Amino acid sequence: MNNINKPKIGRYISQKEGHKSFTPFDFPPKEGFIISPKLYKKHEEAIRLVGKLDGITRLLPDKVFFLLMFVKKDAAYSSQIEGTKATLQDAVAAPVTEEKSRLHPDVDDIVHYVEAVNYGIQRTKTLPISLRLIKEIHEKLMTQARSTQHAYPGEFRHSQNWIGGKTPADASFVPPAPTDMNKSLDDLEKFIYAKDDYPSLIKAGLIHAQFETIHPFTDGNGRTGRMLVVMYMYHTGLLELPVLYLSNYFKKYQKLYYQKLQGYHDEESDIDSWLEFFLEGVAEIADASIDTCTKITVLRDRDFAKMQKLGRKSAESTLEIVRKLFGQPIIGVAEIIKWTGFSPQGAYNVIERLNGLKILEPLGNAEYGQKYIYADYYEIFDDAFRESRIKSK
Repeated sequence: MNNINKPKIGRYISQKEGHKSFTPFDFPPKEGFIISPKLYKKHEEAIRLVGKLDGITRLLPDKVFFLLMFVKKDAAYSSQIEGTKATLQDAVAAPVTEEKSRLHPDVDDIVHYVEAVNYGIQRTKTLPISLRLIKEIHEKLMTQARSTQHAYPGEFRHSQNWIGGKTPADASFVPPAPTDMNKSLDDLEKFIYAKDDYPSLIKAGLIHAQFETIHPFTDGNGRTGRMLVVMYMYHTGLLELPVLYLSNYFKKYQKLYYQKLQGYHDEESDIDSWLEFFLEGVAEIADASIDTCTKITVLRDRDFAKMQKLGRKSAESTLEIVRKLFGQPIIGVAEIIKWTGFSPQGAYNVIERLNGLKILEPLGNAEYGQKYIYADYYEIFDDAFRESRIKSK
């Protein structure tokens, strides 16, 4: 009876090179995995909050612009999990014209992630979640990006990789050998496609954990696997707007995140513990995202009301600029020129107008290439920035 809900995910198999690789069994487990009442209850709460979030985002105006900030936030935290030191502010400032020519490699990691997520979101409209899509996303993520070894963008690995340690012999985890990997990937793809009875968020959690267990690329597995979660939820219709990203939660509990994944792909697999952690994360991030969307709506209404006091012509052009600020809340003069076609002086005048309306404020005090920030909006996404503003007041 002790093994009723302890199905085995796989086992370590000795390789001719002298190490052991974890080789998954058929997936999903055919026997032994029973979704417990505790898991069902956690799923029920998580799905309730996801539904509430979906309802709120359906009412959001300017959805495309707001979505960009959710993606950038996820990109920053997902890259930080892999060791990138760049902050969300670095990521948001990256597209500013004055910054593009001097991007730090850490920021470039985030830029690649944003491009890969945006590509994946568009691609899921015409292509189901599949091995093909996974490879395409990885290609966007890793092409001309920094990597710890040759990344082979968009290609599943042909050599053994490992996690932790200097060699597979002293690693903390060794994924399946290339000869066993393809069968595991085929099982995963069939599971994604299958019309089964798995509750949707439990299935999303299993997909992420199994992908990380297979570790099919030489580099970029963690980031690609985290993208898969939101892609799956979006493609299956759980969310009309893909605004639920778990990287912030995984970064907040990074040590526990790794422990739970390690427990999942242990020979004595603890699937329940991983899924409990995952569902708690979905609930926590969905709840936080609901709060974010509520704050966005209040702020938008407040600042749009300010523009009603301007003359009609000024109000129209200013309104369009503020809408773009929802997607790019850190700008320079060049962005205003690009968005409006105004002369440099005209662009400065717009910035002064927005500064007077307490919408834009200078970011730092640069002698050249001064940047400006829509601070009241940006702080909704960046807790550290909000706290620093409170302390400075």
